Amino acid sequence: MKAFMDENFLLSTECAQKLYHDFAENMPILDYHCHINPQEIAQNRQFTNITEVWLGGDHYKWRQMRSNGVDEYYITGDAPDREKFQKWAETLEKLIGNPLYHWSHLELKRYFGYEGYLSGDTAEEVWNLCNEKLKTPEMSVRGLIKQSGVTLICTTDDPIDTLKWHAKIKEDPAFDIQVLPAWRPDKATNVEAAIFPDYIKRLEKVSEIKIDSFEALKNAILKRMEYFDARGCKVSDHGLNYVMHVPAKSEEIEAIFRKGLAGQPLTFDEIAKYKTAFMKFLGREYHRLGWVMQLHFGCKRDNNVLMFEKLGPDTGYDCINNYAPADQLADFLNSLVSTDELPKTILYSLNPNDNAVIGSVLGCFQDSSAAGKLQQGSAWWFNDHKAGMTEQMTSLANLGMLSNFVGMLTDSRSFLSYTRHEYFRRILCELIGGWVENGEYPYDEKALGKIIKGICYDNAAAYFGF
Repeated sequence: MKAFMDENFLLSTECAQKLYHDFAENMPILDYHCHINPQEIAQNRQFTNITEVWLGGDHYKWRQMRSNGVDEYYITGDAPDREKFQKWAETLEKLIGNPLYHWSHLELKRYFGYEGYLSGDTAEEVWNLCNEKLKTPEMSVRGLIKQSGVTLICTTDDPIDTLKWHAKIKEDPAFDIQVLPAWRPDKATNVEAAIFPDYIKRLEKVSEIKIDSFEALKNAILKRMEYFDARGCKVSDHGLNYVMHVPAKSEEIEAIFRKGLAGQPLTFDEIAKYKTAFMKFLGREYHRLGWVMQLHFGCKRDNNVLMFEKLGPDTGYDCINNYAPADQLADFLNSLVSTDELPKTILYSLNPNDNAVIGSVLGCFQDSSAAGKLQQGSAWWFNDHKAGMTEQMTSLANLGMLSNFVGMLTDSRSFLSYTRHEYFRRILCELIGGWVENGEYPYDEKALGKIIKGICYDNAAAYFGF
């Protein structure tokens, strides 16, 4: 029996162990997509206790606490932090086979030096150990980033954001890690949303452009894109139900926009036509600016209406959406490539059944402008576990070129989440090591080392060109 989470955790073969320890283990981290708060980096937040850094905003953990029958008072309610931590510890010990068990113990091991395992019985010991360690300078937000080996971070930012915290970080000579904005225009995309009219007013104010038409909206968006670009932005990101491609004439789009601006109900067809026109406009501008376009799709959000009304979005009530029309995805990409305006693009589906679809679509649009111009994104959200990562990388290898893969990202709001890169790298080395051990690829250290280092860091550095 192997020891729990030893140095060869998840590495079952000699080749996997060598690939990880010789090539993957000490590679830096380029976090090209996350949801951490730049204000906390600018102010170098120091956390008071482990509940603040671990349970604040972490809907992954909240879902599992609910699954364990924990009252919401101890999850998002006003319970004392020590009591919240106790409920999480009692939940964690039941999460056999869940990635949260691995992630949590990797974080305890790497950042706090804890070699045991967290349960209801050990909660007091871990609480005291972590809280004492959190008082030290190396456990501040900036300290955590530095000790994690991070070289660059892309946050997630709305077009109306002033980006003032990014400016403060950049101006501070004491912190030499780049923190760049990433463009997330979902609120301007979702014409059907109740908040759309109010959001357009806010965009109108910050852009200083009167937005009374779709053409005016594009001008305002373009002005904000130039603002972001001047501040180092090179990446966009979109949260979509799925990628739509329902073309319409400009006058029809104008009519749909006016209805959305007035808060009038829209049909599914009208929504699809607006989003098609808006996303095509954005895609062309990304190509012009040299930005990477990231498309996250396949999620059905805010399913529990009662809890959504109490807690709002991003609180653990989202699920995988089964509907992923590959024809519209391909047609959307084709509409951009037909005028030679397709930017570098990363496709993520929350539904693992879409892996092969994405792999086959990618191959239709690759060209010599970049190695792996179109990418399948890392296993996302409900899939970033051992089975999901293995399945995603195996599918990518089967249908495309795993060696050019841009690898892992945190997609997290927690500054302790960088151990997910270690988790990913161990799974990567186990997968490739297994192929080598099975005689499916030669044991060529030079070639294997280049592949592993590329997927861990080098490919992303070359692809994004920060």
